[in-house]
Amino acid sequence: MGRRPFDIAIRFGFFDLLCTGSTKDFAARVMGVSNSTADRWWANAGGMTLMKGGVGGLAVVVDDDGTEARGHRLGLGERIEIQSALQRDLGVTEIAMLIGRPRTTVWREIGRNSNADGTYHALMAHQRSKVNALRPKAFKLDGHPEQQMMEDSFDDGWSPKVVSHSLKVQFPNDKAHQISYETLYNTLYVQSRGSLRADLYKTLSTSRPARKSRISASRQGKIYDKALKIVDRQDVKARKVPGHWEGDPIMGSGGTAIGTLVERTSRFVILLHLPGNHQADTVAGAMITAMGDLPAHIRRSITWDRGTELAAYDRIQLELQAPVYFCDPHSPWQRGSNENTNRLLRHWFAKGSDLSVHTAADVARVAATLNRRPRETLEWKTPAQALTELLAVHAAA
Repeated sequence: MGRRPFDIAIRFGFFDLLCTGSTKDFAARVMGVSNSTADRWWANAGGMTLMKGGVGGLAVVVDDDGTEARGHRLGLGERIEIQSALQRDLGVTEIAMLIGRPRTTVWREIGRNSNADGTYHALMAHQRSKVNALRPKAFKLDGHPEQQMMEDSFDDGWSPKVVSHSLKVQFPNDKAHQISYETLYNTLYVQSRGSLRADLYKTLSTSRPARKSRISASRQGKIYDKALKIVDRQDVKARKVPGHWEGDPIMGSGGTAIGTLVERTSRFVILLHLPGNHQADTVAGAMITAMGDLPAHIRRSITWDRGTELAAYDRIQLELQAPVYFCDPHSPWQRGSNENTNRLLRHWFAKGSDLSVHTAADVARVAATLNRRPRETLEWKTPAQALTELLAVHAAA
């Protein structure tokens, strides 16, 4: 059955009420939907913290204070215009002309403040921007026209080199909008380290935390006696053949975890939401769900660390029709793409933090953000662009 045409209006009306202080139950009653439907809408949109254990409205209510545009920051009125324009299927360039802003500003706004379900709701976007504005900023380059873009990009885990290259691509003939990555490194690490946000400095540094063994060697041996070893895997070092994935969980406090999968050719990331535990059946179910719809040529093999969380590898191989290989003990370089990606993910999922607090929408948003990050190894394409090209080539073949 198709979606009713007025569903989006009802859903946005529900969001409007929550964002202006109504309780969740009241908003659901006014819009004529059940509490379970309201809960699903809020979760799918990546809804923010609600007061009173989720019964009340937003913990910080959107009001009239600070809604006017200030410098680089969009005002609520501009966001309402963006919402209306998107509902009329206008493109980014048309919206930019409509509100009198640079195209890149509109593009970043939609990418950064849209809901997890892909819709753009002005009040929710404005609320997200207010929450982000309360965070200490990474650094200041007073007077630079792209200061806000740089700060936003660092908040999204971009390196100085990626930021510098992105500005050169966006403004190829405008030196005033460009900045060398050496200048950015100098600003971050030399001039401003004293005021640099602590978590951002740790993220940008290249230190590697030591890994802790999760299970004993004897137990590992019993689990993987009949498993495929990495020596059995055909050589995929050249990365020319797509569909070979590397995976491993990143661990948090109290045994919490998030599963990570990285496609070696495109560096495209899939994150597995593991809210309850990371036992073998849970991980297998999450992986099969996440990868089941991929074309066969994009899931040729999976290489994993030697942890008990993948003890159900037989089930994964059967349902995904892809072999699962296991690395040698204490050999993280055999999953080089995955190790590098996990380091980037620590920007959002700090070591020692409780990873169970992140919702499925949170995890999906982080994966989408990382897949939009340009990579020098991909000739400055994003993983999302690289994977799309791989899919298109196969479809045309």
